[in-house]
Amino acid sequence: SPDQSYYLIAHRKQIFCRITLRVLRRQTALSQAMAGGGFVSSAGGTEFEAKITPIVIMSCIMAATGGLMFGYDVGVSGGVTSMPAFLEKFFPVVARKTQDPTLNNSNYCKYDNQGLQLFTSSLYLAGLTATFFASYTTRTLGRRPTMLIAGLFFIAGVVLNAAAQDLAMLIVGRILLGCGVGFANQAVPLFLSEIAPTRIRGALNILFQLNVTIGILFANLINYGTAKGGWGWRLSLGLAGVPAVLLTVGALLVSETPNSLIERGRLDEGKAVLRKIRGTDKIEPEFLELVEASRIAKEVKHPFRNLLKRKNRPPLVISIALQIFQQCTGINAIMFYAPVLFNTVGFGSDASLYSAVITGAVNVLSTVVSIYSVDRLGRRKLLLEAGVQMLLSQVVIAVVLGIKVTDHSDDLGKGFAALVVIMVCTFVSAFAWSWGPLGWLIPSETFPLETRSAGQSVTVCVNLLFTFVIAQAFLSMLCHFKFGIFLFFSGWVAVMSVFVFFLVPETKNVPIEEMTDKVWAQHWLWKRFVEEDGDVEMEGRVGVNGKGNGSNGVDYSS
Repeated sequence: SPDQSYYLIAHRKQIFCRITLRVLRRQTALSQAMAGGGFVSSAGGTEFEAKITPIVIMSCIMAATGGLMFGYDVGVSGGVTSMPAFLEKFFPVVARKTQDPTLNNSNYCKYDNQGLQLFTSSLYLAGLTATFFASYTTRTLGRRPTMLIAGLFFIAGVVLNAAAQDLAMLIVGRILLGCGVGFANQAVPLFLSEIAPTRIRGALNILFQLNVTIGILFANLINYGTAKGGWGWRLSLGLAGVPAVLLTVGALLVSETPNSLIERGRLDEGKAVLRKIRGTDKIEPEFLELVEASRIAKEVKHPFRNLLKRKNRPPLVISIALQIFQQCTGINAIMFYAPVLFNTVGFGSDASLYSAVITGAVNVLSTVVSIYSVDRLGRRKLLLEAGVQMLLSQVVIAVVLGIKVTDHSDDLGKGFAALVVIMVCTFVSAFAWSWGPLGWLIPSETFPLETRSAGQSVTVCVNLLFTFVIAQAFLSMLCHFKFGIFLFFSGWVAVMSVFVFFLVPETKNVPIEEMTDKVWAQHWLWKRFVEEDGDVEMEGRVGVNGKGNGSNGVDYSS
């Protein structure tokens, strides 16, 4: 019939495109091998030809300033909440408790105040809400405009925080900063994954996490320098405007990703950008693969509903689990409240801020280690090694605090105080080269294009939800659990290490578009989801009456 003829021609065109793509891939692999310049991935596939161009490096550096802003917001809150002038203006009850030990039932309860925790956690609750809107803008407007929106939110939040006259103004400013976090954390990891060549995708993606750690370090240094003045907290909060402006300007200067342009039907622009960022004219195989992935993506009318399909279960489960586990390491509790924590266990005000600076510096250096090692050692090895290191360091901290810090005595002594700082640094370093960057990298590189924006949205949402929970509960948990808080987190570290060992496959050097075939289909558990779903789809394609599930009886699987 004419109807069947129409669909037969359409499917033959699809077959021709796929065969052309495969032929081009093989020709590229052959020419690279003859020239001695081929890149063979560890998963057995051939990478697309690409140079590490200056435009890629500069684009990634500019985009990753979103991490700088996020890190500064994380680091600055712990510092200002330990400043007497800030506490006296916004939290007078806490200020009295820190100055008069007789008002406390326990040294661990000095800072136990829901309002103080809300100041820190409101940012992440706002980010959680904003990420749903960011998913829409990332998909329909692109990665670049979403980063620009994030920068504008950051600037507005900084102005309100620096000029705050009461607690309400302070919280509204934090909420606007949270909206910026939601948009930035949605767009930046996707931008970095899509613009980077496969063989250095991990290293460039970790630039985001590196900038998070640099932001935390800068915040700690500024807090240390401004702690003495009565206006110091305003300067600390106001200087967040520097990374906010950098992100906004960077979003105006960088190019949109080829994936986003092709996904929105701008094929010529996408091809031109791909040629520019790859530094070569031999982009046809990669371009055709992006077009094919975009075609499949456009067939998905409801990406969030599609995300729940059986074939998408592996990346979805792993992404959600990684975000939950990342927060349950206790890292953000330590980074948010490092000065408060050190003050609680017996460090003086200056010593606590100084110790926070040390941990911030260790955080930055260890993230640099991750950039070097992630595409050499792989994701799994870093996660498993760090699990052992974090577990041991937290147990040692719990033992020392259990022996030396009681409800009414916090005299650690120089030796034990140094040991606590060393163990905190050991813990932070392990996190910084593993769970910190890889918690963002692995989700951004495992979702297929048709669900990538929705998948990243869920990833950010879960991360911010559990960040909010930990930030809102940590000081109360510290008051009730005392030193046992570190045993609580170490138990989670043990659980997540077992999860990685059995359920997280290696994704090193695997092109994003080939994750299903080369990662999930090869895993002992996840292949059941991919294979069974594939069987169901194939049955749907070959209909009994010639009109199968969208394929009208035509079997083009070969």
